[in-house]
Amino acid sequence: MAAHKDESDTDEVLASEEELQEALCVLAGSDPENCSYSRGYVKRQAVFACNTCTPSAAQPAGVCLACANKCHDGHDIFELYTKRNFRCDCGNSKFGDFQCHLNPVKDEENVRNLYNHNFNGCYCTCDRPYPDTDNQNDDEMIQCVVCEDWFHSRHLGCTTVEPEELQEMVCEACMNRAPFLWIYAAHFAAPPVINIGHPAEEEEEEEVEVDVEDEDCEPSRSGDEEPSTSSEQAKLEEAANRSSPCKRTHEEMSDSPAAATTRTVECKLKELQVQGRERLRQGAVFWPYSWRSELCTCTSCKRAYVAAEVQFLMDQSDTILAYEEKGLDEPFGQHPLMALTSSMDRVQQLEVIYGFNELKTSISAFLEQCVSEGKTVTVEAVHQFFEELRARKRRRTNAGYQ
Repeated sequence: MAAHKDESDTDEVLASEEELQEALCVLAGSDPENCSYSRGYVKRQAVFACNTCTPSAAQPAGVCLACANKCHDGHDIFELYTKRNFRCDCGNSKFGDFQCHLNPVKDEENVRNLYNHNFNGCYCTCDRPYPDTDNQNDDEMIQCVVCEDWFHSRHLGCTTVEPEELQEMVCEACMNRAPFLWIYAAHFAAPPVINIGHPAEEEEEEEVEVDVEDEDCEPSRSGDEEPSTSSEQAKLEEAANRSSPCKRTHEEMSDSPAAATTRTVECKLKELQVQGRERLRQGAVFWPYSWRSELCTCTSCKRAYVAAEVQFLMDQSDTILAYEEKGLDEPFGQHPLMALTSSMDRVQQLEVIYGFNELKTSISAFLEQCVSEGKTVTVEAVHQFFEELRARKRRRTNAGYQ
């Protein structure tokens, strides 16, 4: 039993360290000292909402890391993880007479910012807070990569998959918002496993209509029109090539007469439609990280992404994985510990590193104790923890500890 307990304690400590590392990843690219407003609509950054300053659901607002730390210190803050293409609202018209301490001169409103109920501390289709004090069900929360809302796994309408294999999720509402994604899902996403109790799917599913113009893509064929022989396939491909003279490669568009070949620019989406593979169109969809590379980028498909407001799916660096990897490589640009020790000699560097490791061990023990006793980590508890650390340091110094 003792060995089992030690192993469990070690797992708890490792989990705490992983959570701390993930927290640092979320802050990648965020400046803890300067408001991000001057950077415009930041491609992706950590965003917070202040329930003290903007409690009204009619006026949602978000602030950057620096403003959350310096302008709203001590306020009731919602941590929203990350948001794409967001500009800091701190001190604008939504905050009344409150002014940003770091950058007081701002537009009254950031018209390109997108908001949802997360900014009022609510999540999922159930519109509940997290953690939910009225529901002690310890359910995992998963973020949709399109709308960026967070969902309880039990409300996704499907069974979740192992995160090591499939890391991106698109909720059912966003799948229907961009219905052409169902076609890709039939080929590249995890097989659907619908939860018991979810409304049954009609046997004859409604065909997904995709607005792809003929001038850029090959004419589509339904699954029942797929040729049964290789000769028929060749004839159809030849006819398609002749009917699409506008689809020319870079080589074909060159001045060289030899460049006038019969090769065409293929539309991946149309090719997948021809195969006629179907998927149950309900519930959230889990995708492997490589799925975005499978999306067609012909002109008409790009127009379809823009029309559905999901053009960011074509950007590989938009993924949370890319963002977090950046945080692991360069948290806050240069790790503060490395910046601190860069001008020290070897002995001093070792002393600082040993001290830092001791601090990490103490923090891990503190978090482990809170978990084992079921305590919530409050601001007061953290202050008390560091005061005890300072007291121990004073005792060691007075005793002549070097």
